[in-house]
Amino acid sequence: MFRYLFAGLIGLCLFSSPVQAQEQDGLLPVEQAFVFRYTLAAPGRIALQWDVAPDYYLYRSRITAKTSQPGLTLAAPDLPPGIPKHDEFFGDVEIYHGAVEGSLAYTLTDPAATAIELTVTVQGCHEVEPLICYPPHPTRLRLELPPATATSAAAVGGLAGLGSGSGGSLIGQVTGQDALPEEKAFVFEAIASAPGEILARWTMPDGYYLYRDKTELALEDAAGMTLGALRWPPGVDHVDEHFGSVVVYYHQVELPVALRRSDGAAGPLKLRAAFQGCKENGICYPVMIRTVDVALPALTDAELAKAQAGFVPAAAAPDASAADASAENALRSTPPETGTGTLAGALLLALLGGLVLNLMPCVLPVLSLKVIGLAQSGESLTKARSHALWYTLGVLVSFAAIGLLVIALRAAGQALGWGFQLQQPAFVALLVYVLLAVGLSLSGVFSIGSGLAGTGQNLANRSGPAGDFFTGVLACIVASPCTAPFMGPALGFAFASSSLVALLIFLALGLGLALPFLIVGFVPALASRLPKPGAWMETLKQVLAFPMYLTAVWLIWVLGKQRGVDAIGLVLAGAVVLALGLWWFERSRWSGRPLVRALVVAVVLAALVPIVGITRLPPPAVDAAAIEAQGAVPYSREKLAALRTEGRTVFVNMTADWCVTCKANEKNVLGSAHFRERLAAANAVYMKGDWTNVDPEITAFLQEHRAVGVPLYVVFRGREEPGRVLPTLLTDAIVAEALAPAVP
Repeated sequence: MFRYLFAGLIGLCLFSSPVQAQEQDGLLPVEQAFVFRYTLAAPGRIALQWDVAPDYYLYRSRITAKTSQPGLTLAAPDLPPGIPKHDEFFGDVEIYHGAVEGSLAYTLTDPAATAIELTVTVQGCHEVEPLICYPPHPTRLRLELPPATATSAAAVGGLAGLGSGSGGSLIGQVTGQDALPEEKAFVFEAIASAPGEILARWTMPDGYYLYRDKTELALEDAAGMTLGALRWPPGVDHVDEHFGSVVVYYHQVELPVALRRSDGAAGPLKLRAAFQGCKENGICYPVMIRTVDVALPALTDAELAKAQAGFVPAAAAPDASAADASAENALRSTPPETGTGTLAGALLLALLGGLVLNLMPCVLPVLSLKVIGLAQSGESLTKARSHALWYTLGVLVSFAAIGLLVIALRAAGQALGWGFQLQQPAFVALLVYVLLAVGLSLSGVFSIGSGLAGTGQNLANRSGPAGDFFTGVLACIVASPCTAPFMGPALGFAFASSSLVALLIFLALGLGLALPFLIVGFVPALASRLPKPGAWMETLKQVLAFPMYLTAVWLIWVLGKQRGVDAIGLVLAGAVVLALGLWWFERSRWSGRPLVRALVVAVVLAALVPIVGITRLPPPAVDAAAIEAQGAVPYSREKLAALRTEGRTVFVNMTADWCVTCKANEKNVLGSAHFRERLAAANAVYMKGDWTNVDPEITAFLQEHRAVGVPLYVVFRGREEPGRVLPTLLTDAIVAEALAPAVP
């Protein structure tokens, strides 16, 4: 009976919780997904309204309001009941669809106040698969009060509906003393300043500033014309409440933009600009979009040729928007040659990758089990072949199951990389239990599979076909953190191919992993050299339990990185309950009392209860201080684009705590003084992204560079040169060559 329970634990590991998908094209901006309106509708009360777009929802508990204005006190938002939902991030919550109306009561004790200022923050998600959730989105409100309300706190009555707005950072009522209308706060114009150049200009009054990284340019209905690189002048470093460290411009900024023309005919050109800015120590405006006409002069053939010769292309494709161009410029790369252009080549690499995997430290605990099986098979060639076949079947079935899961998720539009299963805390906790159970079995606390035969069977017969099969399953599961360096090219081919080809490649990976054991089982000359069974096997079995325990400790550490110290406490408590159940199971094996056996199974199943608590724990915030202590900056798409715009060299390291190869590279190469010296000599920035937990932004980065998982190392040089993808196994020489000054 227990062997089926044990098999169920491993099965749960294979099909644990789904993967968070990365952002998809067509996702609405947050201001359009959750359109916000407000008004002063009654004495001491602000009316709030959200129009939630179809297929989106707002969290009720994530709607909050705060103020730093002296004398202004806010009550909790008065909101209607929502729809109950169990959320993977926040547990049991209520959500809103469609139109939502609420209110916010306030008390104003400052008789001299002429306006109220506050911030309303919301959070919501796009619920169509794949699920995508927005970060908390703050909206700053400023509402003018009628003169009559400025006399006393008791006279806040008589308020009319004075302010309303929609979008992100909203402007309430605009008056001569308040923020200027956007067309006066930010004057935009553009002219043709040279045969192959447009000059865009923004003019702002004193006290207003424009964000550089929130500014985009694109052409409308301009066949045969292409915008080139944006040549921003130096700006002012500014620490922003919403966007962190940014570059802004005051008063006036002129931006030269290269233009490629297919002919020299004169004619009009429509230039569209999307930009965002703020009033200093005041409100921030929503994204503003302006379209202006630019009169292009006629060019001679010589002038046109000269203009095209000096054209500096933008980072993106000609028909992409300016926002897409900026992002594409940050992410373009030249991957290393893989040599997997044919199915035969991919299958061969998959087979070799699985073969080499037997030497990796991740598989060491499973090798311990294989040593036991090989020793047992010394009794006869038939038994050796039986061990080999059942073990190989377990490996192949496991790889096929994971391959089918990957294919199904890909067909459903979800994005994932190899190693995604270890991003799930439930999977990691289950794997801890499996390894603990295997270790306790090897230590003699209980026996797996002894029910297959009667009392007195020797050790060689105890494991049986089921033991060999699930040893293969375990080999597949535990091996996954080590697969990327050797299986990456083949897996990349699989992820980009048809479902049948992908499944064949996964099976080839499994065959490579099982091949050494299969050869020993079917080659009599090798099988005959195996040691004969004896008393020494019991001692060896107990010694080999300790790699299992060490691997379980490593996974507990990974779980702590994913969900914090509370998760460690929960999984350790569950491990103690599991050990109690397994010990009791062995003690009651021959009691013959069904009630006792039922209680034993109940105790073992109770060990799974802490996993439910683990899944409800929120992931810790990115520890920016810890990353910066390593001489790195946390990865963000915007930060990478900004650094590239500045012409900086950027070394991007995508890693995960459960990735053994990542940790080895960081210890031996990226954590060395030589690496820091190379960075300093190249004036390079070290950027680090942590994929330990599901992160759609990093998943998107991996896919854009055709990587199937971590580690991924990309070196970007300056503005235009594509990034260079480095091998997954780093050396000092590889890094030195990648960061060396470019040869002119």
